[in-house]
Amino acid sequence: MLVDSHCHLDFPEFAPELDAVVERARAAGVGTMLTIGTSLERFPGVRAVAERFPDVWCSVGVHPHEAKDEGQSAPDTLIELASHPKVVGIGETGLDYYYEHSPREEQRESFRAHIAASRATGLPLIVHTRDADEETAQMLREEQGKGAFPGLIHCFSSGRLVSETALELGMYISLSGIVTFKAAEELRQIVHDIPLDRILVETDAPYLAPMPKRGKRNEPAFVAHTAAKVAEIKDIGMAEFMAATTDNFFRLFNKVSAPADKTV
Repeated sequence: MLVDSHCHLDFPEFAPELDAVVERARAAGVGTMLTIGTSLERFPGVRAVAERFPDVWCSVGVHPHEAKDEGQSAPDTLIELASHPKVVGIGETGLDYYYEHSPREEQRESFRAHIAASRATGLPLIVHTRDADEETAQMLREEQGKGAFPGLIHCFSSGRLVSETALELGMYISLSGIVTFKAAEELRQIVHDIPLDRILVETDAPYLAPMPKRGKRNEPAFVAHTAAKVAEIKDIGMAEFMAATTDNFFRLFNKVSAPADKTV
């Protein structure tokens, strides 16, 4: 089976047909989906989606875009919300210096609070980074020096500094539809060198639909296209790739209950 390790099923784009979206994912061999928290104000809706479907789980966090209004200066609220049985990760959090919807210092403060919550709960940290490679790598190193925490770089499209730092720190790399884009040859070269036992796949739905679905609203079923492309890059069969990335997900997100039969 496949896992969509990062999607946004609470977003309004899915509201009219959420049941159908989940069913199409299952039909495509996606046995588990992780819907991601981006705002504490919206978190009850995220949690409700996870509660509604047995194969959907969720995370709790504040996206760096929201740090200005909802950024966390301490981990306490995140830790409290993470006690729910369906919450299996902390984030997404991190640094986004491309849009800079929130001041950089507030992004950094909230990022550190999320890391503290990950360290306290043992739940994986879900890192968003854009146009902030050097500072992301530096902060991850500094914080790992204060105490270990599990995690991954979500929707990886950065340079080698971020991938090599993450791997050195024992983190995972999650790949989205970006890896299928024609202009992403440099990214594919980096992906070729990432060990198979550190790779996850995701959609980031409703965004970033992979080829040949680019331009359409993305959904968890489309993760199969990304998986096929990465298997091609790694020069392995699809069955081997599916098995490896699914095992990687359940190793990292060990609070998730795996289906009785993880094969399709």
